[in-house]
Amino acid sequence: MLTKDQLLKPLARLRSDEVVVTCMGVTRPWGRISDHDLDFASADSAMGHTADLALGIALAQPTRRVVCLNGDGSMLMTLGTLATVVEAGARNLILFVLENRAYEITGNQRIPGGGRLDFAGMARAAGFERVYDFDDPTTYENALPEVLSGEGPVFVRVRMEPGSEG
Repeated sequence: MLTKDQLLKPLARLRSDEVVVTCMGVTRPWGRISDHDLDFASADSAMGHTADLALGIALAQPTRRVVCLNGDGSMLMTLGTLATVVEAGARNLILFVLENRAYEITGNQRIPGGGRLDFAGMARAAGFERVYDFDDPTTYENALPEVLSGEGPVFVRVRMEPGSEG
């Protein structure tokens, strides 16, 4: 499993002009390492809608890559977004699902099906052709340049250590 730093620091180093949309428990940690004009913090009142928002940005800005850092609890709330992303042909969207098996921002309550759900499998079933699944920081960091390049939509599941951002 990765910590938030192991997830975010390599991404911040490789980031160029992508829009980065963050959700809930990762918004504050991303804000501590990135102060880019194209950071969009989708927190506090948008639980479940970060991927939808990132899709809208990707469709409105088709020449700019959009990276969505979504929580597993938020993704669970809007699973239909997986099919919508593929159907919309958002070739510039990279959708991360950060799987810590908890609604971290509201007190780490366990998400329904936590540990049983296969988000990467659901993404494949929805039609994502590029799907990545990481639980090791070194493998993730080595693969990140490939993840961030090429045509999407791209789906990335990252198994994360539970956290507490308050």
